[in-house]
Amino acid sequence: MTTFSRSAAFLSLVVVLHAVHVGGAILESQAPHRELKAYRPLQDTNLEEVYASSAAAVHYDPDLKDVNIVATYSDHYGNIRLGRVKMGDLSASWVLENPANQVSGRKKGSQLVIPRDSFQNDTGIEDNASHSTTNQTDESENQFPNVEFANPAKLKRQILRQERRGQRTLELIQQEKETDEQMQEAAIEKSMSFENSVIGKYSIWRRDYESPNADAILKLMRDQIIMAKAYANIAKSKNVTNLYVFLMQQCGENHRVIGKATSDADLPSSALDQAKAMGHALSLAKDELYDCHELAKKFRAMLQSTERKVDGLKKKGTFLIQLAAKTFPKPLHCLSLQLAADYFILGFNEEDAVKEDVSRKKFEDPSLYHYAIFSDNVLATSVVVNSTVLNAKEPQKHVFHIVTDKLNFAAMKMWFRISAPADATIQVENINDFKWLNSSYCSVLRQLESARLKEYYFKANHPSSISAGADNLKYRNPKYLSMLNHLRFYLPEVYPKLEKILFLDDDIVVQKDLAPLWEIDMQGKVNGAVETCKESFHRFDKYLNFSNPKISENFEASACGWAFGMNMFDLKEWRKRNITGIYHYWQDMNEDRTLWKLGSLPPGLITFYNLTYAMERSWHVLGLGYDPALNQTAIENAAVVHYNGNYKPWLGLAFAKYKPYWSKYVEYDNPYLRRCDINE
Repeated sequence: MTTFSRSAAFLSLVVVLHAVHVGGAILESQAPHRELKAYRPLQDTNLEEVYASSAAAVHYDPDLKDVNIVATYSDHYGNIRLGRVKMGDLSASWVLENPANQVSGRKKGSQLVIPRDSFQNDTGIEDNASHSTTNQTDESENQFPNVEFANPAKLKRQILRQERRGQRTLELIQQEKETDEQMQEAAIEKSMSFENSVIGKYSIWRRDYESPNADAILKLMRDQIIMAKAYANIAKSKNVTNLYVFLMQQCGENHRVIGKATSDADLPSSALDQAKAMGHALSLAKDELYDCHELAKKFRAMLQSTERKVDGLKKKGTFLIQLAAKTFPKPLHCLSLQLAADYFILGFNEEDAVKEDVSRKKFEDPSLYHYAIFSDNVLATSVVVNSTVLNAKEPQKHVFHIVTDKLNFAAMKMWFRISAPADATIQVENINDFKWLNSSYCSVLRQLESARLKEYYFKANHPSSISAGADNLKYRNPKYLSMLNHLRFYLPEVYPKLEKILFLDDDIVVQKDLAPLWEIDMQGKVNGAVETCKESFHRFDKYLNFSNPKISENFEASACGWAFGMNMFDLKEWRKRNITGIYHYWQDMNEDRTLWKLGSLPPGLITFYNLTYAMERSWHVLGLGYDPALNQTAIENAAVVHYNGNYKPWLGLAFAKYKPYWSKYVEYDNPYLRRCDINE
């Protein structure tokens, strides 16, 4: 090492280093630590041992330990950085080699410091790195020979790391694709569950807080109409005819431009021009007619008039909803007529009498599962029967007792003759054949025949009718005139040989096997039902008049209410406690309707007071006919879902998201349904 002297300590040997990330084995969090200052200083003896073991190593001169090395390298962000280190501070992973091509004029024995673990990287990056050092020395341009990686084991590990990185990249891409697909499916499913009957501007992608300036033009034009009408009325009262006519013309133009628009996007391009024209008209009116007191007086009059109109529209809306909910739809009326006509034309009435005698044993067998359904709706009754049988584990043990009125008896018989489930047993009866059910025995029949009750229902112009009782329109329902609604209080008389029977309304759908209900120990209670009270809702004080001492002295206002629709009745206990007699007593007490209004639930709450066994809520979920915000999981897990309320599933008013639970049990391919245009 004679070519170097002590004075060479002031010289710096310029070396270009390039840091290469290999195989993804170095994490990003470790990259900042790859600067030269992290290298540990080594003893001279260690260096000599390393160089002695390397085929490419040269004799190490201890005098070189004070030589400064200026290193240029790229950090983990790709930036070119400079570092300075002493030769003596290099670790064992660095070796000294003679370059393959010495630059002319270089002193003999000049050496190049390279990392032992490095290998040739991309040519373009090396060019950039060497170019960054040209201003420091002219001798560094050709100092970088092609360096081969000498250790096969390390090379293999690098290849494996690259393969693992590639595999991990593919896995992450696949996970991202699956996540995107799940989000798309969830968005589509959620969009289908939204109610389509909602009117107005609505989008499932809308923001919770819209801009306060949204639809500013539409709001402005509507406000202009209100102002113009106020000024027009003042102009008319002061005989300013020309201004009155002008303002009314502008009001008409505003109405024409707005049309049926619900947002600015629905307005035509001329809307802004019309708003400006109306603004000019209002400015003229203000200059000529403005009087603060007069204007405030006019606005109060307009407000009162609008409130009266809104109140009237609300009453009309309530009446029309009740009317639509209680009116028998034309397709269902058609179905009853078609079935009844074919029943008599084909002479099935005589054959059915013979078949009923054969099935009489099953009708009275207490070991079977018996159901009571009282309805005049053929289609609704068929859904109840179909859903119960299809979800039953032993359908041959289920017996359905259907009672209808004289008008629909033939239609009901015909339907279950041609479309009855194969395994179940079905009995159809006419309520008019129950000769024991007459006004001398039945209190409610006697009351329904009274002149006062007929006046309540049929004399619309009377003060006691709709004009004075709009809030209670739901009680003026024709079903309250039907004994089918009150027949549930006479179950022991209708089925004298049965011990237990499950009562089902015609607006329910069965989703699970109901046989376990017969195994429930009702602990001596007569009625098994699901309670409907939540906090202060659906308690006795909602249904009964506690201002009457007859009610307040015998019942608790906070007692929990329950629902008809799915009720298990113990007929043996019923007979022992004379439940029908209790019902008659309270029905007679309410002849003037001061204890409760019409309906079957209030007398049911009274009759079965302290005699009702509370069943699990999952047996019977209510509200599908009036509540659009029910818990979807509760509906799907329920044994029975109940469309109580005005929005029945067979009406156009029904909630779209609840209707599939009912419609999947309707046989839409039945020729009678197609003939009467009954579709999904």
